Amino acid sequence: MTDLKGKTLFITGASRGIGLAIGKRAAADGANVVVAAKTAKPHSKLDGTIYTAAEEIEAAGGKALPLIVDVRDEEMVEGAINQAVEKFGGIDILINNASAISLTGTLETPMKRYDLMHQINVRGTYLCSQKAIPHLKKADNPHVLNLSPPLNFEAHWFSSHVAYSMAKYGMSLCVLGMAEEFKKAGIAFNALWPRTAIATAAMDLIGGKGIRNRCRKVEIMADAAHIILTRPARDFTGHFCIDDEVLKSAGVTDLSPYRYEGVEEKDLLPDFFV
Repeated sequence: MTDLKGKTLFITGASRGIGLAIGKRAAADGANVVVAAKTAKPHSKLDGTIYTAAEEIEAAGGKALPLIVDVRDEEMVEGAINQAVEKFGGIDILINNASAISLTGTLETPMKRYDLMHQINVRGTYLCSQKAIPHLKKADNPHVLNLSPPLNFEAHWFSSHVAYSMAKYGMSLCVLGMAEEFKKAGIAFNALWPRTAIATAAMDLIGGKGIRNRCRKVEIMADAAHIILTRPARDFTGHFCIDDEVLKSAGVTDLSPYRYEGVEEKDLLPDFFV
């Protein structure tokens, strides 16, 4: 399969950032994109709502269904999955992109924040996967893609922000287990993670506006996801992919278009867990 024309993608956290970029890349093929996110009204610090994202997706050439979804709420997730199926006739791809972050140590992490990260990152990924799988079983080339890191169990990646690391690794453990559990059903479960920091609104909040010049653009993750999602599900599952490695495997050797003007490769910030 070379494109995603006519495929239906259910993307959590797709109102902005990487989730939206993946949706727009699929839309360029003529895909249907379910924008499943919480932001229905403009946020004071973050650009984009499910409605503005839907407009961008349709402008890119796809069809969009904006739905208010809190991935922690089982009834809300199940209702959104059912609405997507009713609207587009099924679901071909699930992107577990919604995530919460707090780069804080054990004593500096309130339990409310700990709970939020684990409820969104781990429970949300598990819940959305569970509700989507019965529909994915009916698809021709079903994929689940989690935006989560390789399972690199080194103390270095836990010591500074153990709560966040646990939550992101929980998403990756879903890939590890579900890839094997649903191998016979033909559903691919893979993870995708960036080599470097990616320029998103969340990154702006963490590092300030100037941080973007040390990040790659969101399009690198969108293009890498597209490559993964167009591969045969039965042949490509259980992988922990890094964005630039995926592109290189597809013959893309010039990564300069993913950098901001005047930025050299050596200036880029490495991401966590790689």
